[in-house]
Amino acid sequence: MFKQKVEGLLNEALEAKPDLFLISFQVTGANMIQVVIDGDKGVNVDDCIEISRIIEHNLDREEEDFSLQVMSAGITEGLVHVRQYAKNMGRTLHIITETEEIEGELIATTANDFTLQWKAREPKPVGKGKVTVEKKQVVPYGEVKKAQVVVKFN
Repeated sequence: MFKQKVEGLLNEALEAKPDLFLISFQVTGANMIQVVIDGDKGVNVDDCIEISRIIEHNLDREEEDFSLQVMSAGITEGLVHVRQYAKNMGRTLHIITETEEIEGELIATTANDFTLQWKAREPKPVGKGKVTVEKKQVVPYGEVKKAQVVVKFN
């Protein structure tokens, strides 16, 4: 009952902010509420405060004691929502599927899949040595076991 009430409040809060979306939500046995959100344009502290207030101000601590954490998805966490791919356009992703591991620049997204592009060194078709070739691959979201943004420091 408590979890459903919190979930309803969370859904209302996210409907009021359509650029935000839910990554994870859980309520532990001790009424510890944890909400992780992301946004099409990122998430700032004010977004977390606003979602937190909507939930907290509509719950009565006299009825049910609880603690609440609302946080943004970190860059080190994997991509779990289709909307996160579009947000990371142009960044390098490390993808693991059932059959392969790919690291490349995210260059396109659709409702069903995304496209990575990268350079690879391959043996020359004729003669000795290697040549750099441009590779491109379309990956359906359903085949992704793990997807993570590669953080690069220049």
